[in-house]
Amino acid sequence: MSKSDRSRPADKSAHLGKAEDIPAALRDGSKTRSNDVTSVEVPGIPKGIIAGLIGLLVAGGGTMMWLNLTRATQPTTPAIASTSDPNSAGTPATDNATPAADNVLNHLSYTEAPDAELVSIGSGYRLRKAAAAKFQTMVAAARSSGVNITTISAFRSVEDQKRLFFGVGAERGQQPQKRAEVSAPPKYSEHHTGYAIDLGDSSVPATNLNQNFDTTPAYKWLKTHAATYSFELSFPKDNIQKVSYEPWHWRFVGDINSLETFYKAHNLQPK
Repeated sequence: MSKSDRSRPADKSAHLGKAEDIPAALRDGSKTRSNDVTSVEVPGIPKGIIAGLIGLLVAGGGTMMWLNLTRATQPTTPAIASTSDPNSAGTPATDNATPAADNVLNHLSYTEAPDAELVSIGSGYRLRKAAAAKFQTMVAAARSSGVNITTISAFRSVEDQKRLFFGVGAERGQQPQKRAEVSAPPKYSEHHTGYAIDLGDSSVPATNLNQNFDTTPAYKWLKTHAATYSFELSFPKDNIQKVSYEPWHWRFVGDINSLETFYKAHNLQPK
């Protein structure tokens, strides 16, 4: 043992025993004397009461009483439930991560594209400029592979959709719920955006707007190549909107505006 070790005071904790349970405020000689009760302060409790409590502590070792008392006088912050962690403590909070989508009969609302943004893609059909350019490039690529993709519908105004939903629905004797399985209500059609288009195969016209369109060369080509041109199927089988499977209905998602139109506003997430 070195001289410095012999001169070092012994470890106080070895002699304190139960005294280690006494709060630091009572046994820290550098700040207050253990018998000076007037120097111990707990917010909200008169010093006279504190003196009595300390007497109890010394006589009976009531450490837990002291701890509970000091905890009770401390300001508390209410627990806040996390919106992303289902195991977090506190009152359950509303899940703001997936707001309720504005929808009618499972169709989401869309704003009509400005007329100045629409350009012709031939045969009287129009799309937004960015979508039109990619679409025409895609059709040309399919044609070079021997596949003839035709346009059945593109941009539709709210007025066009009114006639299609209510007029055709009345002609067929369809209730709104039934009509909505094959056509969106006005103000709730992707066609309003100028990014959506219905496609067919000129070699098999009988499959137009029919689910067996997915057996045609045009659909098979689109399934393989459409993503290259920033088009995706809007309503695949078992889609989260619960809209009928529409293999002919595609939408452009190749710029920030189109992407936000179909994903940000409605926050579509798998259930």
